[in-house]
Amino acid sequence: MGILSFISKLRQIGKQRPNIPRTFEENRLVRTILHRRSIRKFQEHDVKDEEMALVLEAGRLAPSTVNMQTWSFGAFTEKTWKETFGRSIPYGAKRAVMVLGDATRVRQATDMFPNTPLVEYTVSAVNASLAAMNMTLMAEALGIGSVMLSDTGKTGFFSAAYFKETLKLPPGVYPLMTVVFGYPRGRRPAMPPKFNLEDVTFTGTYKQTEGQKIMEWFSLMEAGYRASNPFSSFKAKLGYYRDHLSRAERELEGMILETEERGEVRGHARTLVSKG
Repeated sequence: MGILSFISKLRQIGKQRPNIPRTFEENRLVRTILHRRSIRKFQEHDVKDEEMALVLEAGRLAPSTVNMQTWSFGAFTEKTWKETFGRSIPYGAKRAVMVLGDATRVRQATDMFPNTPLVEYTVSAVNASLAAMNMTLMAEALGIGSVMLSDTGKTGFFSAAYFKETLKLPPGVYPLMTVVFGYPRGRRPAMPPKFNLEDVTFTGTYKQTEGQKIMEWFSLMEAGYRASNPFSSFKAKLGYYRDHLSRAERELEGMILETEERGEVRGHARTLVSKG
């Protein structure tokens, strides 16, 4: 990518704006949702405990399938994160919440997923992700920046086996991501390259996005990544993922398909129900 093309693409990125009808321009909730950005630069002072309590409450009250609440949240300060993992929270953030899919409570209460581990994992991941998004929106409303991480500094599903061992995770609990929090520092990041609404919606049968539009998006992603990471590239980042995908796949598969332990938990749940 030449320098002129690079500059042109950065201008395209800078011109992007959320599409907000004039009627809703002053609506605070609309602006909170559509203007939220992932923050990777944070101020030195800590987030207040009462603010983090509200963030976690937003996660607790998130919607979930049949109200199963298939999640758990590991809440960390700078101190407890370092004590647990031996390193600092990524990007110098002050708080971190590890979001895990957690089917253990459902397993003990009912035999809903007896022989469907992929369904159980999917339900857990979907619900926990809704909780994570709820937390980021609450943080945004409080003036707190956040970013959801899955691999930076070992923070999510890319390091499943590591977290299973370090956090002593039982069968039915899956690390998904870590959301880190802090007061934003510096300029607000630009809106990252997004597909147009018509490229990602359809009515009736499925409509695939045009190949040219996908490549245009990819080139904008390359330019944006180059601007924020001058000593790396978007392709290099994707290469990193490719190099680690097979390991991550094996680790997740091992956690999701723990058949022996699943059977033991099911038997325990049925015993409790029969005694009741």
